Amino acid sequence: DVFEQPQHVGHKKIEFHITTDIPAVLQINSEKEEKNDLYATAEEINNTGFGRIFPAPSSNDKMETEEEDDEIPSEFISRRDLEKNRLSREEMEKFSVFKNYEPGDPNCRIYVKNLAKQVQEKDLKFIFGRYVDFQSEVERNMFDIRLMKEGRMKGQAFIGLPNEKAAAKALKEANGYVLFEKPMVVQFARSARPKQDANEGKRKK
Repeated sequence: DVFEQPQHVGHKKIEFHITTDIPAVLQINSEKEEKNDLYATAEEINNTGFGRIFPAPSSNDKMETEEEDDEIPSEFISRRDLEKNRLSREEMEKFSVFKNYEPGDPNCRIYVKNLAKQVQEKDLKFIFGRYVDFQSEVERNMFDIRLMKEGRMKGQAFIGLPNEKAAAKALKEANGYVLFEKPMVVQFARSARPKQDANEGKRKK
């Protein structure tokens, strides 16, 4: 008798450990059942159909909720992080680099300046890659980063994006983003008009 009891307790402990993972699943199921029976059945199919490559419904659910606020793969910066490390308009006014700031005429290329010397292309890809659909070969090919590392153009970059809409969104969300303790100044790249900007004109012959 004395020995049997501890064994039972041991069993219960083991059962308890196994079931700690299950309530979460059950909870999800019951929550989803309240919301929508279809979701629950999809979830159950996923839970039972272990061997199949069939977690599509649940990953889609996840994607849909993410799409509302982000819709961006995790290898790129999230909108939340962009906003968090961005200067407010008032803060921008304190920096001389934003004095007389003009976004320029919309086009699909953007011009970034005031980059810290340790910035690399991968850092810019991490930020601006979120505006490119990498599943589309056309968009992938149009995404182009030219980071200047020497000479008078040092600390500046030109980034080609798939279209004007993506470039406008990138400019709006990334202008003033603090990268390596320096706020980026993001503008639309100008076409070759040296009288407007000699530096840029030379770069964009």
